[in-house]
Amino acid sequence: MPTLIIENCAIATVAPDRAEYGRGHIVVDGTRIAAVGPGPAPEHPGVPRVDGTGCLATPGLVNTHHHLYQWATRGLATDATLFGWLRELYPLWTQLDEQVTHDAAAAGLAWLALSGCTTSSDHHYLFPRGVDALGATVEAAREIGLRFHPCRGSMDRGQSAGGLPPDEAVEDLDAILDATVEAIARFHDPSPESMLRVAVAPCSPFSVSTELLAASANLARASGVRLHTHIAETRDEDTFCQGVHGCGPVEYLDRLDWLGEDVWLAHGVHLGDDVIKLLAASGTSIAHCPSSNGRLGAGIAPVRALLDAGAGVGLGVDGAASQESGLMVEELRQALYLARLQNGPDALNTREALYLGTMGGAQCLGRQDEIGSLEPGKLADIALWRLDGLGHAGIDDPVAALVIGPPAPVELLLVQGEAVVSGGELRTADPVTLASNLAHASRRLR
Repeated sequence: MPTLIIENCAIATVAPDRAEYGRGHIVVDGTRIAAVGPGPAPEHPGVPRVDGTGCLATPGLVNTHHHLYQWATRGLATDATLFGWLRELYPLWTQLDEQVTHDAAAAGLAWLALSGCTTSSDHHYLFPRGVDALGATVEAAREIGLRFHPCRGSMDRGQSAGGLPPDEAVEDLDAILDATVEAIARFHDPSPESMLRVAVAPCSPFSVSTELLAASANLARASGVRLHTHIAETRDEDTFCQGVHGCGPVEYLDRLDWLGEDVWLAHGVHLGDDVIKLLAASGTSIAHCPSSNGRLGAGIAPVRALLDAGAGVGLGVDGAASQESGLMVEELRQALYLARLQNGPDALNTREALYLGTMGGAQCLGRQDEIGSLEPGKLADIALWRLDGLGHAGIDDPVAALVIGPPAPVELLLVQGEAVVSGGELRTADPVTLASNLAHASRRLR
């Protein structure tokens, strides 16, 4: 017996056959999708029904790169490049405690839910002594109700060792590896319906030693978890890697046997043709963060070339201190616009943009068989977008309305069949309280 029926809505399945219905239905049975099709739903007396008239149903969006703690430091260093921005913010971030980290993560995850996101990663790489930062983010995700992929990040190359972060922001290599083993044992759930999976994520080539990069890859693969890091975000990073390692950032990772189907890399802005082929051949995916790259003036990732080469590409909002909007749905439009600015009007279409935000993200996280499309048997992670208001009036194509129209209100957001947003309102926490807690945390940190 189904547990919920959504009907009378347009549907974009993002399934392999790219099926779309102008008016269709979705049947949910517990945690999974039981049926998707055109027209009215079959009769199931007593089963709750959601009237989706005026709405579009899509898979829940998948956020492949974030730094949730940064919600406590938005609006700073607004005119800086990446390296200048980091130098200004590192001193604040070294003062993080569990309460600030929790309140920032809760606010950020709630905002993601209200922008149609059902699954989010989080790359946390600052661990002041005695602070259970990863535990604070996990608890926030449980409260808000999103599927969560926290990354145990790390930095061990401070300024005295030629790195960018101040020495007080880095950890000892052995301590990092021990803490990462503990994080996997404590939090990682590999089960098919998992709401919580951990990845290993040393921060970047300019904040991590070669020894830590190599050891992290070995640890992740021995533990059966995924690998993540920042790569090729700015020209400064390329200059750093050429000067220190004698090669570009991606070639450096390749030397360390990092690339593979269990790896997704954030940004990938500055990639030559040979590097793009290398990423595609190895099965490595890219988390494209168009708004953050624009905010910091980093450049435009070569998304069309990556897709044409066969590389996986998902979308990420990135940390809120470099992308203050934080709305996952906006990244669909931003990805389309930046691709067209780079390569012309045929560079990316609206369906491809939606794919990046759903199935592309699921592939980055290794969950393409579970989430990312609306198909029978997949987990019931569903976003129902309201498109019958003034902002979308007259746009006949619902996918175009969602992607290039203004941010659409989320009428219903299901995560594994549970309503996180309903009637346009967050149901798992009070937004007013979240905002108050975050404002207090931000003032205290500063």
